[in-house]
Amino acid sequence: MNGLVLKIAALALSGTLALPSFAAGRGDASNRTDSAAIRVAVYRGPASCENCSETLKRAIERLGPKYRVDFVGADEPIDITARNLARYDVYAQPGGGQDIAGALASLGDERIDAIHDYVARGGRYLGLCMGAYLASGSGLSLIPHELDSEVGRPGFAVVDSDDAAIAVRWQGREQTVFYQDGPYMLRAAEDPGFKPIATYANGDLAAARYSFGQGVVVLSGPHPEADASWFEAAGIDVARMPDTRLLRSLLVELGR
Repeated sequence: MNGLVLKIAALALSGTLALPSFAAGRGDASNRTDSAAIRVAVYRGPASCENCSETLKRAIERLGPKYRVDFVGADEPIDITARNLARYDVYAQPGGGQDIAGALASLGDERIDAIHDYVARGGRYLGLCMGAYLASGSGLSLIPHELDSEVGRPGFAVVDSDDAAIAVRWQGREQTVFYQDGPYMLRAAEDPGFKPIATYANGDLAAARYSFGQGVVVLSGPHPEADASWFEAAGIDVARMPDTRLLRSLLVELGR
């Protein structure tokens, strides 16, 4: 894997990498039953939290019929392999607990390598909360740096790991969004595909797009996919739940 990473880094620095679009397709055309559909693989397993995978699947499907979503994972009918991932336009890693090392161990080296190589060869990775942490340099190595929690950062209103609804500025619009100890993103000036998507109220990056090899990585600290049940369970007014444009914007950025 190290040789591939060095080659990818050299291409990125030279500015020769172009971000793929959904229209370009993924994998062998014989494996794709509907060229107009956007196929999304959502991880489900011990590296995610209870109901996180299911919530993300439902949230993506609510965006429209063009999104075709399957669960993937060691205990699913579709495991995470290079051959299986080649059928999908997007691999999505949902939220999880706080044990990042345990989440990586549960994925295992073969699945980690499959996700890493899938993105390097033109796939798209969507990481939410734990899914963002897992993309870091010591995890899936889809971004070169490590990520840390926004909790405790100067000017951030949340001071513990309790569920909260926080203020963000998302693509120029003020919103509130569900938050569970998610990270802040780091800027990547040398990455030609880097783009800020959202900021926390203190100006730290809440969501951003990066490039990796021929692929695209979009990460979010907060949970734009959280539905009313998440807000109700946390005792937060459902009126603070954002509309679907936040999650949709992440998928749009993956297609650019």
